[in-house]
Amino acid sequence: MSDDFSHLAAVWPFPTAVRFGVGRVAELAKVCTQLGMTRPLLVTDRGLATTALVAGVVAIMADGKLSPDLFGEVKSNPTAANVAAGAAAYGAGGHDGIIALGGGSAMDAAKGIALQLAQADDVMDYAVGGPRYKEISTDGLPPVVALPTTSGTGSEVGRAAVVSDEAAQVKRILYHTDLMPRVVICDPALVVGLPADLTAWTGLDAAVHCLEAYCATMYNPMCDGIAAEGLRLIHRWLPSAVKDGTDLEARAHMMAAAAMGAVAFTKGLGAVHAISHAIGARYDSHHGLTNAVILPYVLVHNRPAIADRLGPLAAYMGLADPGFTGFLDWTLEVRDAFEVPHQADALGVTDDVLDSLAEVAAADVTARENPLPVDAPALGGIISRALSGSLE
Repeated sequence: MSDDFSHLAAVWPFPTAVRFGVGRVAELAKVCTQLGMTRPLLVTDRGLATTALVAGVVAIMADGKLSPDLFGEVKSNPTAANVAAGAAAYGAGGHDGIIALGGGSAMDAAKGIALQLAQADDVMDYAVGGPRYKEISTDGLPPVVALPTTSGTGSEVGRAAVVSDEAAQVKRILYHTDLMPRVVICDPALVVGLPADLTAWTGLDAAVHCLEAYCATMYNPMCDGIAAEGLRLIHRWLPSAVKDGTDLEARAHMMAAAAMGAVAFTKGLGAVHAISHAIGARYDSHHGLTNAVILPYVLVHNRPAIADRLGPLAAYMGLADPGFTGFLDWTLEVRDAFEVPHQADALGVTDDVLDSLAEVAAADVTARENPLPVDAPALGGIISRALSGSLE
């Protein structure tokens, strides 16, 4: 037996306090007050900003003697400019905390704003791999409360924020353990209004999070178990959530699965996310949809490293064929059922940008975590096959 146990060494960060259940949004004002907030900044995306949902959340805070302001300028793929504008609004309004309401874009923007408020210089300099990444200050970091309205990214229980650098056409990751929201309110009733296509895309995003985490090489059996259960829930409940958006049981299980995916991927992600970040930064495509398009091609590429692991996973999920082929077939069947395009040209990708996309994907931090080592040529090959639709 080897005396080298270095592969069993890891750090296991897990999530924050989560208040889960139908109707728990009513507890928002109480939570904010306990955190010392009196004048929070409510951060949401452009699609939600003018909805009755946001108005209702504002009313809950007002009834609790809070004086919130709304920052609703977040794009579907939040940008450095969104973060800068949100930080400016926070300072100008004399705010003392942040409420993130929405999908992953609102969550990531809120965390980016919080991090910017604690730094002297542009927050993008503090991104992972950036020139000041190891100089992050948390002095003056405001508390964040998260209320997800989608079941996909799980960013509400994460320590990272993905922000687009529009000038460079890349996505950068902001990360610090203190970026974790202080409290998360997961109320399945907040997800009821999500359209069927976004329900499908965000649900598939959660599935990719669970799968890439399960296949990542770092030793973390707790994350493996969470990822497997997340995928079982998605297999069982995503079709119901897409078919009937008012099915609160399905919505609840999908909300749980999304959070589980984000907890699981503290272990790592992989080439699906590396490629998806590159495509999303260039074409502003929906992250969950992009992941779903790219997934089968990465599965085939990674087969030598993951086939043995996917058998037990497929069996636990209850798939008819508990093996690699059965799992791949399931991903293709789910995509067809939810009308996800089979080829990457539907996202805007063209042959002439293959090399540049591959270089950006290779530089993405998630590429390092792929179960098979990948470089720009390997990633370019995957993107090329995604363009042609070839799974050979």
